[in-house]
Parts: sequence; structure tokens; C-alpha cells
Amino acid sequence: MKKFETEQPAVGVIVIIHGAMEHHGRYWWLIEMWRAEGFHVITGDLPGQGLTTRAHRGHIDSFDEYVNETVDWVQTAKSYELPVFVLGHSMGGLTAIRMLQTTDISVDGLLLSSPCLGLKEYPSVPLNALTVGLNWIAPGLKVNPGLNVNLATRDEDVKERTLNDGLTITKVSVRWYRELVSAMKLAFEQMSKFPDIPLLVLQGGDDKIVDKLEVFEWFNRVKSTEKIYKEWHDCYHEIFNEPEKEQVFLYAKNFVELRLQYLDEREV
Repeated sequence: MKKFETEQPAVGVIVIIHGAMEHHGRYWWLIEMWRAEGFHVITGDLPGQGLTTRAHRGHIDSFDEYVNETVDWVQTAKSYELPVFVLGHSMGGLTAIRMLQTTDISVDGLLLSSPCLGLKEYPSVPLNALTVGLNWIAPGLKVNPGLNVNLATRDEDVKERTLNDGLTITKVSVRWYRELVSAMKLAFEQMSKFPDIPLLVLQGGDDKIVDKLEVFEWFNRVKSTEKIYKEWHDCYHEIFNEPEKEQVFLYAKNFVELRLQYLDEREV
């Protein structure tokens, strides 16, 4: 877990949950943007990702490992006694959803960036059946999922940095994949357990990794009384790493600031 405190008078805390096969270091620009606006930032590397472990990179035994880790991050954020917002990208967004569906932890708002609620491409039926069997007999077997940075962003600088980043993961285990699929399924099956909190979904319109139709279906089924879906038509998957990232950040910041204004007015 990492703490990045603002030098401004703090108005809130942002918990950033990174996506699959990456690490929190890919979010330096976003972290600094929030800090400049008066927010402390809590983040870190999820189990089996980044610097958390070398022995089990790309592997988890259960998706709950991600949930349990991020609960700790949110609890740390709450220690500041300021409004807390969670921002989850891709698998990090799915982790945030599952955290809110399965624990009693509360936050003041949730921002989802191209949340992983369905994949653009799944393995063939025979291969998918094979992963089910391998999940029992060889759960730690690593495979290349066929994802690369060219599918994630149009920004050439980000592509170059990612290709030279030794902390990104190129292979994941069979168990990791089965746990991801199970978590996506449960995110839909347990809709009734999702709390009524302010929700902002920011989705890449040309997402080549996550199925935006599944994201929109999940959004439509959420019963939150305050929810916004914003699609950035030309953006690929990593909307905070796209050429439009400053516009995306401004939209996210406005959502948070409006919520802060509401909380201030309620206290008067």
C-alpha cells in the first residue's frame, strides 16, 4: 500500500485500484492530478501484480485476495476522516464492485474506468472447457492471454513506457482466469447487494479489451439513485492513458466535487 498526500489543504481521499497485469506505478500522472486538486491518494499493487511478489506473479487462489487487499486501502483512506472515493480501472473496477457487494465497507462515491464486466474476446469453447479442467489439476499453469498495450491505448508514449516496464505481467495462471470469469458473473448475479452510492462509469467507446455492452447493461441494472454513464467515443481501454486523458480527468473531478458540495451542504 502506498500513500501520496496532497500538499494542499485536503478535501478528500481517492483510492485508486489498478487493472490486470499492471501496477500502481502506471498511474503517476493520475495520482499527481488528484494531489494537485487537494486529494490524498491511496493505492498499491494488487496480489500477484507489480512488486507484491515475484514467486506468484499473475496468479491468485481467489478473487477475494483482491477484495481483501482493497478493503485495507479503503480503511486506511478512512483514517483521514475525509470523504473517500474509490476509482477502479478495468479489473480494479470489478474488484471495487465485488468489495462493495460482499463487505459492509462504505464510500462516498465510486468511479469506474472501463470496468471489467465482460471481455471483448473469450477463449474458444474447447479452450474454455480446458481451462475449467486445468483449474482443478494445474491451477498455477501460466498462459499468455494475448493482450498487449496496442489494444489498451492510442498514446505512443504510454506504449513505449509500457513495453519497457519490467513490472507489467505477460502471463496469467489458469486459476486467475477462472476467478476473473467467476467475479464478472457474480457482479451481475449479486446486483441487489450493490449499495446505493453515487456512481460514475467512464467507458472507452472503442474499447478493444472490455465489452462495453456488458458494462452498459450492468450500469442500467444498478439501482443507485445517483449514477452517470459517460462514454468517450474514440478512446481505447485505458481512458486515463489516452490523448483525451485531461478531459476524462476533468469529468471525474467534477463528479467528485459535486458530491463534496452535497456533503458540505448536508452538514450545514
